Amino acid sequence: MSLDERFNKAAEDVKNLNATPNEEELLELYALYKQSLVGDVNTPRPGGLLDFKGKAKWDAWNEKKGISQDEAKEAYIAKVQLLIETYGTK
Repeated sequence: MSLDERFNKAAEDVKNLNATPNEEELLELYALYKQSLVGDVNTPRPGGLLDFKGKAKWDAWNEKKGISQDEAKEAYIAKVQLLIETYGTK
């Protein structure tokens, strides 16, 4: 199975967890997913005073700056596997 196929499968598998991952795990997933598909962050940081979630997501993605898209896909797949082991699937 190719890297892209494994990545797409992990992106589907994560939707079937028995429980919702915690906020830190969700931010990590988001950041790795965005880095995998887009690469380095390419938008300005949200400036809304009360946009805490948007800023947290942007910051998490920005922390992945410099990681190749393939490396991010591998890390995403590994993170999903860890979450499946932790929470199980439906």
